[in-house]
Amino acid sequence: ANLERLPGGQPEPFAPDRLQGSGAIVDAMLGTGFEGSPREPIAGAIGAINAQDAPVVACDVPSGVNASTGEIEGDAVRAEATATFHGSKIGLHVAPGTFHSGRVEVVEIGIPRGAPSGRSAGLISRRVVDLVPHRARDGSKFSSGTLVIAGGAAGYTGAPCMVGLGAQRTGAGYIQLAVPRAAQQAVSLRLLEAVTRGLPEEDGAHVPDGVGEVQQMAERAGCVVLGPGLGRSEGAQEFARELARSIEKPMLIDADGLNAHAGRLETLRERPGATVLTPHAGELARLLEVDSEEVSAHRLRSARDAAERSGCVVLLKGDDTIVAAPGGPAAISPGATPALATAGTGDVLSGVIGALLSKGMDVLAAAAAGVLVHAEAGRIAAERLGADHTVAGDAIEALPAAMERLRSGEG
Repeated sequence: ANLERLPGGQPEPFAPDRLQGSGAIVDAMLGTGFEGSPREPIAGAIGAINAQDAPVVACDVPSGVNASTGEIEGDAVRAEATATFHGSKIGLHVAPGTFHSGRVEVVEIGIPRGAPSGRSAGLISRRVVDLVPHRARDGSKFSSGTLVIAGGAAGYTGAPCMVGLGAQRTGAGYIQLAVPRAAQQAVSLRLLEAVTRGLPEEDGAHVPDGVGEVQQMAERAGCVVLGPGLGRSEGAQEFARELARSIEKPMLIDADGLNAHAGRLETLRERPGATVLTPHAGELARLLEVDSEEVSAHRLRSARDAAERSGCVVLLKGDDTIVAAPGGPAAISPGATPALATAGTGDVLSGVIGALLSKGMDVLAAAAAGVLVHAEAGRIAAERLGADHTVAGDAIEALPAAMERLRSGEG
């Protein structure tokens, strides 16, 4: 009925050849209420748009992208820019939708800023970095943040070292590493400002007999990071499960610490302390006992599912890193940099968040702040060296500048 009221001739059916020679294409076919797979004639139009060389600007959300989740069930327009109205939509920042949205610009349309939105997810604000405590003049190395790192099988000492160096540059005052005896010398030579303890081992890997010593180390700690370089031997996996069950302090579990709980996700609900899990898509798939493709296609849902089942804050790593709290909100990274797509940067992130937890920060705030600082450090390293040439150590060295940039409002 509304179409009949419009002046001029009636709209003509879409024909792909009419896009030939376009200087630019505006996609305004599907909006924020869309979900599922596009049907014809929209599906054909999406394919025709993507086949052109002309730049595409999407209105509110690229057609085919679920604005609430970022999921894509069929095909979706690939835009160079998206002009979204009133406020940004979560689906523009969560993969795979974020890779179809291009540069996102918010266009005000007169809706008051305080209007209810009903959203249970949002982008991480740089204001969370203001919650990071500074070292006090009357403080000590212990009050600046004491962190225990448990991992590091022989041949895999780089991971706990990256965690330790990342934590030190984030401001933790006292770092202790619990590694197998065969790995102790290598770790000690790399981390001169940290304390290392060699634990009982079998073939260079942790065994459950070392749990008691880590429990003792954790008594004065503000946080324990479990898993970097741990390995997947049967003894190391049981070592990880027993530590998770028994340590009361806040804990971050990563890498093979996560793999030790594959198919046992619900057992983490029994942990006596606050917990952050930091999986990539493959690790989360093993925890949930699904294919990694399922996680990649439904990232927000998968992170929330894991948070509910484990009772932990779940940080699903990626360019669109998602931080999901059980029964609570999800915080989404505004985006990182390809510079972080290199070995060891996940360990650096564990060190950053571990340091913040050791300082007494709330678990959700620490995870969210860690994501921002880590991403900004990657950008700074890329500015200096180029994204293709950045290694994890470069991101570590950039952490102080990243923190300063975010605190000053420049990030």
